[in-house]
Amino acid sequence: MKITKEEAQEMLSDERFPRSGKYDPQWVLANQMGPNALWLTESLCGRMTLEPGMRVLDMGCGMAMSSIFLAKEYGVRVWANDLWISAADNHKRIVEAGLEDLVTPVRAEAHSLLYEHDYFDAAISVDSFHYYGTSDTYLSYFTSFLKPDAQVGIASPGLIKDFEGDLPTYLTEEDDRGDSFWEPKEHWSFHTANWWRNHWEHTGVVSIEHAAAMKDGWSIWLKFDEVAVAAAEPMPLLGPPDQNTGNALRADRGEYLGIIEINARVRE
Repeated sequence: MKITKEEAQEMLSDERFPRSGKYDPQWVLANQMGPNALWLTESLCGRMTLEPGMRVLDMGCGMAMSSIFLAKEYGVRVWANDLWISAADNHKRIVEAGLEDLVTPVRAEAHSLLYEHDYFDAAISVDSFHYYGTSDTYLSYFTSFLKPDAQVGIASPGLIKDFEGDLPTYLTEEDDRGDSFWEPKEHWSFHTANWWRNHWEHTGVVSIEHAAAMKDGWSIWLKFDEVAVAAAEPMPLLGPPDQNTGNALRADRGEYLGIIEINARVRE
C-alpha cells in the first residue's frame, strides 16, 4: 500500500457505517470489486431483519467480503455465490475469517443455479445484480429459490435520472491509455430506481419496500475509489485502479451517477 494502514483506516471511517469500520482496511482494499461492498451491505441490512441461523443467498459475492460480513455481524448462514471468483479462493478467505461453519462458497452462473426451491430466508446482491438481473424473467427465476415472505436486498451502481440526448463528455472522454469510464457493454445496465421498481413490480412476485438512490451515493462511491487509488490496491480481474471512475464521479456530482438500493419481500 502507498498509504499506511492507519491512513487507510481513517479514510475508510464513516459514521454511517459503524459495523464496516471494524474491518481491517488492508483486507477490505485487497478484496474490493466495486463500490465498498461492506458499506452497501450494511446499508441494505439496516432495512432488513436478519437473525442467527437464517439461510441467506449472497448473489454475485465477488471475493466473499459481503458474505463474511453477513455471517460475522448477524450470525446467518450464507451461500457465497459468484461466477468470476472460484469457490476454492473464497473458501480460503472464509477459513481465515473463522467462518467455515457459516459460509459456503459456490461457483455458479446466475442463470444456472442448483439450489432447492423455497430454500432461502433472504437474498442479498451488492455491486452485481445489474450484470445479470435486467431481463424480464430473471426476478421470477431468482425468487424461486426463496421462501414466501423472504427478504431481498439489492445495491448496485446506477442512474439518478435517465440521459437526455448524448452522454456527458466526462463519462466518455479517454485517458492516455485510451480508456474511459463509460464502457457500453457494462454501463448500459445502469438504471434508475424507478426503472428497477417498475421492472420488479410488473412481475408480481415481490412487494417493494424501498427503491431509491442512496443519499449521497455518488460521494460514498467516490470516497472509496479515492482510498483505493491512494492505496494503489489492484482490483481482482481489473488490475490497478485508474483515475477514470474518480474523475467521472467528481465531474458528475450525483447528477446521473449513484448507488441504487432496493428492498423487497417475496409474495406468498
